[in-house]
Amino acid sequence: MLMAVLAGASCSKKLDIYPHSAAASENLSTKDVELFLTGVYNKVQNAPGRESYIMFDLIGGNLITARGTGGPIQLINSIMRPEQSMISASWNGYYNALYQVNILLSAATNMEESARKNEILGIAHFFRGYIYYNLVTRWGGVPVLEKNTVDNVARSTEAATWQFVESELQQAIELAPDYSDYYYVSKDAARALMARTKLAMGKKTEAAALAEQIITSNRFKLDAFEKIFRNQQNTEEIFAFKNLTAESSIAISTLFYTYAHPVKGSYAYAPAPDVMQMYENDDKRKAMSIDVYGSDNVINKYPSGQSGTDPIIITRLAEMYLISAEAKGLSGLSRLNELRAARGLTAVNPVNEADYLDAVLLERRRELLAEGFRWYDLVRLQKAVSVLGIREALQKLPIPESELVLNDLLEPNSGY
Repeated sequence: MLMAVLAGASCSKKLDIYPHSAAASENLSTKDVELFLTGVYNKVQNAPGRESYIMFDLIGGNLITARGTGGPIQLINSIMRPEQSMISASWNGYYNALYQVNILLSAATNMEESARKNEILGIAHFFRGYIYYNLVTRWGGVPVLEKNTVDNVARSTEAATWQFVESELQQAIELAPDYSDYYYVSKDAARALMARTKLAMGKKTEAAALAEQIITSNRFKLDAFEKIFRNQQNTEEIFAFKNLTAESSIAISTLFYTYAHPVKGSYAYAPAPDVMQMYENDDKRKAMSIDVYGSDNVINKYPSGQSGTDPIIITRLAEMYLISAEAKGLSGLSRLNELRAARGLTAVNPVNEADYLDAVLLERRRELLAEGFRWYDLVRLQKAVSVLGIREALQKLPIPESELVLNDLLEPNSGY
């Protein structure tokens, strides 16, 4: 029965799943809960699909179709459609993962009281907060499911969905294990994701405080890009999926390399022309972020190609520097320049808040290229329409067409 649970529900309607394993979750032994937890890590990592991790680069102007004739706007328009398979795969994948997380929460709640029970609950709440962060940043208000159900569920408001993310991450901060390794959920991982959440919600003082708590903890230090993105032990990652080849379908790098490249690949996407020009020559991130192979421009952060998988970084220290810098405004300039110095660049000195925000946003684009940030950075800062040249409606993803058919309580996002 446990293996059936780990395999997940086989159902075309992700919000109307028969909870066939509900009884089993009440009877899992402590050992089984630990095994199930391993399965939840795997499900949360894999279910949304590989494109989910770079979606905000695909629709954020960082990428174009490789060997195609169109620019970023053509790629954006081709993806942002209710019938697009990448849209439905992400929606279904996050809710598929949520189904397993909810079972874990139910099973852990029924364990005997212990420190380990609390840790497992904290990990589960982290994953639920992580899933809903990804849902709300894509679609706005979505159905919030604290328990699996057979009923159709209407969308919560966007504000209520954000509040749910906050609540989940707060419980994770309180209950999750202390940091031991970046391949395991920890209190620091929850704090880092909470800092990102607070910034998105406009709670800048709280965002900066959380980011500073991590920066000043001395558990993490900015490290070399070749360590971070060549799967070497480093001091910068806070939480990442190990993404082992034997258990994963998240081979992001095959999308970026050509078949002629030594690691080979399908070369589906290439960096946009302005991405190829945005790094200064002294920038230590440049070689690890972009490359030219023959005459082809390639993203270089995920080096395995068709031969394997690369770790998927969810939170790392550089983002905390950027969150602190942005949240504090010009008074956070020292954090921005500390990050720039670590990357081999000289200090900047913007003269006003608008120029400063542009400098932070550029640094975020350079630092976090192909890690899934760009589109939502522009959306939350109300720059997406002017920078990308998109319609107002494209500041949210469309609700998948298939889900609108299956759940008559769902309302489409405006403009679709």
